[in-house]
Amino acid sequence: MDRKRELKGSLLLFITAFIWGTAFVAQKSGMDTISPIAFNGIRTVIGGIALLPVIWFMGRRRKGNASQDDKTDNKLVWIGGICCGIFLMLAGNIQQVGMYYTTAGKSGFITALYVIFVPIAGLFLKKKIRPIFWACVLASAVGLYLLCIPAGGGFGDVNKGDVIIFICALFFTGHILCIDYFSPKVDGVKMSCIQFFVAGLVACMLAPIIDPMLGFDLPTLSGIREGWFQLFYSGVMSCGVAYTLQVVAQADVNPTLSSMILCLESVFAVLAGAFILGEGMGLREVIGCVLMFAAILVAQMPAKDPDTLPDSH
Repeated sequence: MDRKRELKGSLLLFITAFIWGTAFVAQKSGMDTISPIAFNGIRTVIGGIALLPVIWFMGRRRKGNASQDDKTDNKLVWIGGICCGIFLMLAGNIQQVGMYYTTAGKSGFITALYVIFVPIAGLFLKKKIRPIFWACVLASAVGLYLLCIPAGGGFGDVNKGDVIIFICALFFTGHILCIDYFSPKVDGVKMSCIQFFVAGLVACMLAPIIDPMLGFDLPTLSGIREGWFQLFYSGVMSCGVAYTLQVVAQADVNPTLSSMILCLESVFAVLAGAFILGEGMGLREVIGCVLMFAAILVAQMPAKDPDTLPDSH
């Protein structure tokens, strides 16, 4: 593998992790003026729009006319986009609501637990799990306990936002498994664009029903204008730009190195929450983050056995 291309790809993945991590701050602060389901719906539609130019540009680079296989792929890409979009809509909306009650940093780490949950779910798909993975499960469980439960407290003292984010990680597990099934068979960028539009449009339709049920006022035009930067950053940058950078970069970077760099997303979420939102963490919570990060890092490393479920981002 060309060293210069790998270095360039690693830098792009580092930028991707930075964008994804700092997007937690945009999602958190965006709810100051926009209700959670409405915010998630609008920003996800923006993400779909941001990918349209990418699809157009990639289409122009392709040569020849569409074949019968292309037509079959077009049908499957819509099926995959709709299925992935439903999972993304559920996971994203649950995450957005949970972030209202907890910090951006904790949201980043708890959401990243899908890296642990995906191989566990793979057991039902008759996939193998490396023995060291169970040590990762134990370390992540201990880290989660330290991160979410205060000293001297019990499970009754856990923040309800942390519980909601934990549930969102389970739905992101379904989303990852759905992507793992469809992505080798279709154009990944097209499928991602479709899933963003499906997730965003459904969320926008549900917002007038669910947001008031949860006690949130529906957003006004002035509120949307006030939160334009948060919508732009979490929509265009997190969905459109970061996804495109990941697709381009991972073609030139070793999978193990890619996983290690992308794991920095949760670290950037904590740092951005501290520097931008003034969120703080005690020693107990820091230790919890370190344990979870170590577990996530090891779990992300690809296995040599081809029958082992890949740890996709």
